[in-house]
Amino acid sequence: MNLRNVAIIAHVDHGKTTLVDQLFRQSGTFRDNQRVEERAMDSNDLEKERGITILAKCTSVEWSDANGVTTHINIVDTPGHADFGAEVERILSMVDGVILLVDSAEGPMPQTKFVTGKALSLGLKPIVVVNKIDRPDARPAEVLDEVFELFLNLEANDEQLDFPTLYASGRAGYAGLTDDVREGDLTPMFETIVKHVPKPNLDTKGEFKMLATLLDRDPFLGRILTGRIESGTLNVNMPIRAMDVNGNVVEDGRATKVFAFRGLDRTPVETAQAGDIVAIAGLVKATVSNTIGEPTIAEPLHAREIDPPTLAMSFAVNDSPFAGKDGDKVQSRVIRDRLEREAEGNVAIKVSETQGGDAFEVAGRGELQLGVLIETLRREGFELSISRPRVLFRDGAQSASGGREEPYETVVIDVDDEFSGTVIDKMAMRKAEMTDMRPSGGGKTRLTFSAPSRGLIGYHGEFLSDTRGTGIMNRLFEKYGPYKGPISGRQNGVLISMEQGPAVAYALSALEDRGILFITPGEMLYEGMVIGENAKVQDLEVNPLKSKQLTNFRASGPKDEGIRLTPPRRMTLEQAIAYIQDDELVEVTPKAIRIRKRFLDPHERKRESRKMEAA
Repeated sequence: MNLRNVAIIAHVDHGKTTLVDQLFRQSGTFRDNQRVEERAMDSNDLEKERGITILAKCTSVEWSDANGVTTHINIVDTPGHADFGAEVERILSMVDGVILLVDSAEGPMPQTKFVTGKALSLGLKPIVVVNKIDRPDARPAEVLDEVFELFLNLEANDEQLDFPTLYASGRAGYAGLTDDVREGDLTPMFETIVKHVPKPNLDTKGEFKMLATLLDRDPFLGRILTGRIESGTLNVNMPIRAMDVNGNVVEDGRATKVFAFRGLDRTPVETAQAGDIVAIAGLVKATVSNTIGEPTIAEPLHAREIDPPTLAMSFAVNDSPFAGKDGDKVQSRVIRDRLEREAEGNVAIKVSETQGGDAFEVAGRGELQLGVLIETLRREGFELSISRPRVLFRDGAQSASGGREEPYETVVIDVDDEFSGTVIDKMAMRKAEMTDMRPSGGGKTRLTFSAPSRGLIGYHGEFLSDTRGTGIMNRLFEKYGPYKGPISGRQNGVLISMEQGPAVAYALSALEDRGILFITPGEMLYEGMVIGENAKVQDLEVNPLKSKQLTNFRASGPKDEGIRLTPPRRMTLEQAIAYIQDDELVEVTPKAIRIRKRFLDPHERKRESRKMEAA
């Protein structure tokens, strides 16, 4: 069979999932009268809501050229965000070429650099597609120069630098070889893929071997492992063995089902051979990075090392007075099983148990990745107490310098010229060093910083306020570097409820002068719950349940009017996690996100505070 395996890589929101939709339509994968929702590849609810790709997905199209020769093209849609980089690294081992999609106005962005660097290091040859060519602010010539410069910086070889270029509009569904194209279809893209992406050059006669790169679960079939067959032929019901990266046998079993990808569906097939991307059911212990092969295999296939986690949070049992009211999964045993299951399929996440067994430390690539995991658990009915994120330091033998090292990130910020001064000041307070500053057109400036990850925790919300929602910030893990010393956190204290019960409008009206409220009248509160931000530095215990004293005197004048309260500040999950301090937790349930003190009893809080001061 005429076969091509290709991955589409790009920065967040540069249009790769939309482009895949058009490839489906124009290859005949969907019938003309078939109703297909937009961004069909983003099947996960969170992906649709956030407009980003979180999970790598395999699909395929069949395209026939003018001579009637049909080519089967396996396409992998990869995440563009660096927090999900582990997906990208594994996926690239399954393909023979990449399509690098770049926005015609924004040009290469940090995640473009991240994913492209991984692809070039594997020796893959890219096809560059300058997308959104119909944008009024498009600058294709400059963007192409920036891509070439990026490739040079990433030490691309001569073959990789001699890349074919296409200009396209994924939304409108056309592509061309010149930047003045404004109509047509995606035929030039199909032709370029067939011409420039090599056929899989693998041994179809040898023994069957495959590296598992994705893990999925099916309620009827159990574990489903996806990967590309590196050698040999796989038949249904064939005996198979799973082996880990060190050559230890994980388990023996049978390939009870073999699936190939046809459009958006997994289709059962009887046989598959080297070069095919398939999904296998039948194993119960095998996981990502395991080699699946015939029972006679002696050595595992090489699995790429995954970049280490840089951030950790503690996931604890919810022990608030409202525990168990919203969710049905509240026991530590159930939480442990679910987190261990997540770590199996997502190799970028590491789970370890803390002393006492009621909390688990979950380490990952960044706030977004861990935030998505928490939101997923919440929707599944879990109740959790989440701690403030903390960065993972390297000490002594682990570090290159022998001293204490912390993770740094490259931060690229596009901001209106008038706000650039504020952003530079705020980043300097967070111990960031500016490495580049240049105008990016349209009254905007592009600022590049090298910043310790610690200083960026919780900054995004403040950044959006400072730039009135117009700034765009992109972050990428850069390196481990010298410890930068203490960085100041939140400047304000919080308002803490000293009673349990429903909040009263009269009491909240009196508290508005004290700071910004997070709650509304009638909301159920408990002792130790954070109900607002204090205007001053210290924490303040308040009574939001206090009602108006009744007398037999009629009030005169404006006091009879209804109480009007300022709308409360409502935080998203990520904002709440970034907002809290070390002595606070975020209580996450299927119906609510609350901020609370770690110790609900005020006397216990004082004792702990004195201990910390003494230490």
